[in-house]
Amino acid sequence: MTHNKPLQIELTVQQVQALIDRGEQRSFAEQDYPIVLTIIRNYFALDHAHQEKSYAILRLLNRFFGRRTEKAREVLKRCSPEQDLPASLKTQGESSRESPKGHGRNGASAYEGAQKVCVPHSCYKAGDRCPLCPKGKLYPFGEPGVEVRIVGRAPLDATVYELEKLRCNLCGKVFTAPVPEEAGEDKYDETAGAMVTLLRYGSGLPFNRLEKLQDSLGLPLAASTQWEMAEKTADKIYPAYDELIRQAAQSNLFYHDDTLMKILANLKEIETEDERSRKGSFTTGVLAMRDERPMALFFTGPNHAGENLAKLLKQRASGLSPPIQMCDAASRNVSKEFETLLANCLAHARRNFVDLVPNFPEECRYVIEALAEIYHHDKMAKEQGLSSDQRLRFHQDRSGPVMERLNEWLQKQLDQRKVEPNSSMGKAIAYMLNHWEPLTLFLRVPGAPLDNNLCEQALKRAILHRKNSLFFRTEHGAYIGDLFMSLIHTCTLNRVNPFHYLTTLQRHTSELFKNPKRWLPWNYQQAATNPA
Repeated sequence: MTHNKPLQIELTVQQVQALIDRGEQRSFAEQDYPIVLTIIRNYFALDHAHQEKSYAILRLLNRFFGRRTEKAREVLKRCSPEQDLPASLKTQGESSRESPKGHGRNGASAYEGAQKVCVPHSCYKAGDRCPLCPKGKLYPFGEPGVEVRIVGRAPLDATVYELEKLRCNLCGKVFTAPVPEEAGEDKYDETAGAMVTLLRYGSGLPFNRLEKLQDSLGLPLAASTQWEMAEKTADKIYPAYDELIRQAAQSNLFYHDDTLMKILANLKEIETEDERSRKGSFTTGVLAMRDERPMALFFTGPNHAGENLAKLLKQRASGLSPPIQMCDAASRNVSKEFETLLANCLAHARRNFVDLVPNFPEECRYVIEALAEIYHHDKMAKEQGLSSDQRLRFHQDRSGPVMERLNEWLQKQLDQRKVEPNSSMGKAIAYMLNHWEPLTLFLRVPGAPLDNNLCEQALKRAILHRKNSLFFRTEHGAYIGDLFMSLIHTCTLNRVNPFHYLTTLQRHTSELFKNPKRWLPWNYQQAATNPA
């Protein structure tokens, strides 16, 4: 049924009541039928418009406030609570509710950055006689007992050195005590620069908020000073960022996406430029996987994700096979400059159906359950430690038939007119069918991922910056942010302490500039202990 614009019918209240009376008596006149048909058409047109508007409002609310959950268990309970969940979803829920063993969220081994203090026994030592049975002797036993104590302090601490001054009563010469060696030469040392940038670009804490916090603790640090520290730190370590980009370009798998980001200086320039010029600025997040080693990159400017990926791939060595490119199906994510194996995000396709659960519960349930099987198979492959080739064969055997049945079901919905093509459900189905090949790349290419969730998680750093600071002032400021966010998030992905990493780079600036490939998060400690 096509939903055209509703036709207007001018009827008085008396005419409407008379029409209802004739309908109840089943005695419509000939002139009543066009009116009744028009009313029926208008009813369905308005109902369709209401559903579409409700769906649009729901998407808008989700965009502003986030979704409550996209987990299949919760979504399927909302759409049909009386039906049982698939076995795979039941087992997933049970395993996730198991209480972790231990005495808290973090055991003592998790405090890798803590100072460790060895405490000898105050009353006894190894070799002493046992105080309970005089015949026995005490000896070291197993691992030491562990107690953790946590103290609070300011993000940046300060030490005031009061240098004694002595003055000759005859010649007037003043002798000032020298500054201790441990004080260093600079007012703000390497750790200060590392902490400011880590708080700013790793945790999204704006400079002015840190300024107020430090001031309230009696350790003032102006926002302008913090920016100068960040800029000077970037000047010392930027070769590591350039090398990270170069090595990421050689990867065999790229996840990428972008999000809006304002640059004030660019907005002022746009006012004087041609109306057809691109007006927006974006932050592109790229997560590159090379030999199972993740590298996170951020690029902020007027370019879209596909353009930034093409620029990155220009640094790719010739002779390498085309990499896998994972993104959503937006045209701005793809560039024709370089050949890639395109994979589209199943989570994006699934999300279209999750949003429609209130209006199409049964149809959405079928799709969500089918995709839940695919994710269950992928989880099994990870738990079994399968290689890329083994994972491919596993998915072909287990997930291939599921996707074939899903494809047939989607085609049937449109071919048999079970779903209106122009409705939200029709568009969700068409999205999957139109992008079926890239959505199912994991069934044909070893190592192809199912979704782009890893990149979306990485982009949360840029989104956190946008929520707290709203914008970058200049492109130079955006570059500084990209540099630190890339290095910090790459450290996090590789389980490396970003504070220690940024501090070490500043202390070995000359070596870093000579050979930056030795100073990346996964090998910098070896370079620091064994300088070339």
